[in-house]
Amino acid sequence: MRLSPDEMIFWQHGFLKLNATILFTWGVMLLLTVGSKLITRKLSTDLKRSRWQNFLEIIVTAIEKQIGEVGLSHPENYIGFLGTLFLFVAMTSLCTIIPGFEPPTGSLSTTVALALCVFVAVPLFGIESQGVAGYLKSYLEPTVVMLPFNVISEISRTLALAVRLFGNMMSGAMIIGILLSITPFIFPIVMTVLGLLTGMVQAYIFSILAAVYIAAATRARKNKVQTAV
Repeated sequence: MRLSPDEMIFWQHGFLKLNATILFTWGVMLLLTVGSKLITRKLSTDLKRSRWQNFLEIIVTAIEKQIGEVGLSHPENYIGFLGTLFLFVAMTSLCTIIPGFEPPTGSLSTTVALALCVFVAVPLFGIESQGVAGYLKSYLEPTVVMLPFNVISEISRTLALAVRLFGNMMSGAMIIGILLSITPFIFPIVMTVLGLLTGMVQAYIFSILAAVYIAAATRARKNKVQTAV
């Protein structure tokens, strides 16, 4: 039993390796890119719209509302980043129904990369909202003594994001693999369906946590504006 898709090697030349994590990660990204192009190729700005476009707009509106409830005042500025995170994690879970597919989120390298995306996005959005000085000042609040603790908090929550997603995704794949080897065929199918549901939940939680961290980075600016008013 493979503990990680990193162990599935398709090609190797010296220290260069093409494993399942890299191959399936790029495969999912290609699928999302092509899918988004096909889905949005006939969108209209006129009053007359197709049922499919109305359905898409309902979904996007619901996502924007969810982001707004987290505390971000302009959800349209963040839906591209947060939506992409959700779609990638969700799609890796849905693709597990394809025979031979190994979810790249079962590799710590993938979840670390996703967490690093959040780690970089948080200060970028914070600087965009507050400016460089305003954002860096937030590390000194409420006192200068909190500087090292705030820095440690940034690093530790990034690590927690990566390990949490990796642990949940890998454990689900391992359970299904064990059941396939010791139980009849029908029971693992039920567990696979539950695994798909778990994957969707993990995608939602990961995206919401990213939204919460971004909201925390931009909150100081909004508080100042409200105080001034």
